[in-house]
Amino acid sequence: MSRGLADRVALVTGGSSGIGRATVVALAGEGAHVAVVDIDKEGGDETVAMVRQSGGQAVFMRCDVSKAHEVEAMFADVVTRFGGLDCAVNNAGISKSHGRVHELPEETWDLIISVNLKGAWLCLKYEIAQMLKQGGGAIVNLSSVAGLVGTAWGSPAYIASKHGIVGLTRVAALEYAAEGIRVNAVCPSWVETPMVRSVLEDPKRRAWATAGVPMGRPAKPEEIAEAVVWLCSDKASFVTGHALAVDGGWVAQ
Repeated sequence: MSRGLADRVALVTGGSSGIGRATVVALAGEGAHVAVVDIDKEGGDETVAMVRQSGGQAVFMRCDVSKAHEVEAMFADVVTRFGGLDCAVNNAGISKSHGRVHELPEETWDLIISVNLKGAWLCLKYEIAQMLKQGGGAIVNLSSVAGLVGTAWGSPAYIASKHGIVGLTRVAALEYAAEGIRVNAVCPSWVETPMVRSVLEDPKRRAWATAGVPMGRPAKPEEIAEAVVWLCSDKASFVTGHALAVDGGWVAQ
């Protein structure tokens, strides 16, 4: 059954691997024209090649989402190439563990907040401005179960950034609901991606990670992508301001 995304223009940040790549492939599979945005050109080109081999349409655009001038230029390029923007997925993010709050170096805090939270805000800024001109659109921000609950994993900056994304999502959803722009967040638990490979490839650490997931396993990137694509589609036309946990039951406990 079509989800109404054929020939729409979509943008995915962090599209060079993991959830971002799976989302690009899923959107292109629905017939969307996808801009793959990342700082990793090699990975981005691989994502584009995967899409094109399946008969889809995608282009790579290099951008550091923490840099305002790069984000502005990237969005201008998207509009020039495609004529507009119908849906956007703000997925770019990084994760570093550096101990408890009092042990966290300032430079680590600044880096993670800059990429994860400031980057999402910068993208929203230009996405919303374009969608206001067009009369609507759909935006999905990637948060985490770490944006819904606290943990003691030694990742205070990451967890703060993901909570911030949920708050930013709700504010944007309320501010633009009457103008046809839907803004939602997806909150995964552990997902089999390169970013957490070091954890999930070690049997003991994998057992520790999945112990908190009632379904007893990490998600596949494609499972998260399906939720993202649904929120981008007309099938979710009355959903906005929602933080959707795709977590194997984690936050139900």
